[in-house]
Amino acid sequence: MKQSKRTPKKSPSLDRRDFIKTGATAAAVGSLSIERGAFAQASDTVKVALIGCGGRGSGAASQALSTNGDVKLVAMADAFKDRMDGSHKGLQTKHGLKADVKDENKFVGYDAYKDAIAQADMVILATPPGFRPVHFAEAVKQGKHVFMEKPVAVDGQGVRQVLAAAQEAKKKNLKVGVGLQRHHQLGYQQVVQQIHDGAIGDIVSARAYWNGGGVWVRDRKGLEQRAGRKLTEMEYQMRNWYYFVWLCGDHITEQHIHNLDVINWVKGAYPTSCQGMGGREVRRGIDHGEIYDHHAVEYKYDDGSYMFSQCRHIRGCWNSVSEHVQGTKGRGTVSGPHMLTDNDGKAIWRFGGGGQNPYQQEHDDLFDAIRNNKPFNEAEYGATSSLTSVMGRMATYTGRMITAEEALNSDENTMPEILGWEAAPPTLPDEDGRYSIAIPGKTRYGVIEKA
Repeated sequence: MKQSKRTPKKSPSLDRRDFIKTGATAAAVGSLSIERGAFAQASDTVKVALIGCGGRGSGAASQALSTNGDVKLVAMADAFKDRMDGSHKGLQTKHGLKADVKDENKFVGYDAYKDAIAQADMVILATPPGFRPVHFAEAVKQGKHVFMEKPVAVDGQGVRQVLAAAQEAKKKNLKVGVGLQRHHQLGYQQVVQQIHDGAIGDIVSARAYWNGGGVWVRDRKGLEQRAGRKLTEMEYQMRNWYYFVWLCGDHITEQHIHNLDVINWVKGAYPTSCQGMGGREVRRGIDHGEIYDHHAVEYKYDDGSYMFSQCRHIRGCWNSVSEHVQGTKGRGTVSGPHMLTDNDGKAIWRFGGGGQNPYQQEHDDLFDAIRNNKPFNEAEYGATSSLTSVMGRMATYTGRMITAEEALNSDENTMPEILGWEAAPPTLPDEDGRYSIAIPGKTRYGVIEKA
């Protein structure tokens, strides 16, 4: 076991080319020189490295190993050895020799990703999202194909870095997949195509929801009991990563991005401004970090249409994970059951069923592109949808109207200056173990600042 070496239509005012140019110019990613040729031999074994060995990373690795053709997991990296060992055991149980990673190709620590990437043809990036831009830039620098989980960034600086690396990936003919799997789900594909073909006219408004009961909490007391010692603040936040903005981006970014991305896909554009509100109604525990438990955001597109967005982590409430659009000639339920009606409610189209698990399909599509040298780069819409979520968080945290340009070009940098177990994270607890919470009207941008 090796330790790491060191601690279609776009908005005229911010169109796709301007977005990419702005992001690429501003990103400080260093030199992304071509260091090797991209793998493109259909008959060869595709060597995979897994960076980030939690549940989603392990799932993505399993799906990669389930694609057609020879594929082998050759390297793994994680900040925590126990997470990596558990992931490896599960993958070996399911995939046998395909997941037989040698001990010398298992890397632990903050820089472990660099060594693991070097062993592979294709890398899976599934750490907490705050690390995604740096890991993506490194994978592209080393000339590797990439599957990266959503979101691809948690602040404007990260989005700029991803956009710059995405352009380099295109120059190197690298294939890039992003874990917004609805793009690979047959029902979504067909209903979006119907809408793009004009079945319900021009889209004038949309609704997007991820309202549910919430996710896991890893409490400090339990973590320390299992470790048999006190945890450093950095280690605690890394273990309980969902509740800290620098790691997660808040649940509007980590989770609700799926629904925001679907509406952007339908519109063929991303919002130019937004305003909204949010807060913490029930998420008040000492281990709930600094994120909100609800956000409601009104996004405006350049054509004057609106998306009304809700995400909530509160139990016992009305729940929905869905996307809906209103057109000039009818309405669409973009999520299941994937159907269109006229304005009187009469069905005009309904998805007939079919298609496989979209989590598997997205890997099948990516590996097909790798083996057969097909164009495949999802990084740009991954970045624009990540930015959509980030600007929503900035709006709810500040209570201000936020523009896409402002969000993309902001000086907000959520990441720590130094990464290391003894280093200080961006947000520290007070004497009672509690963290500063964003206060609309006082907080600047999306960074939580003490009032």
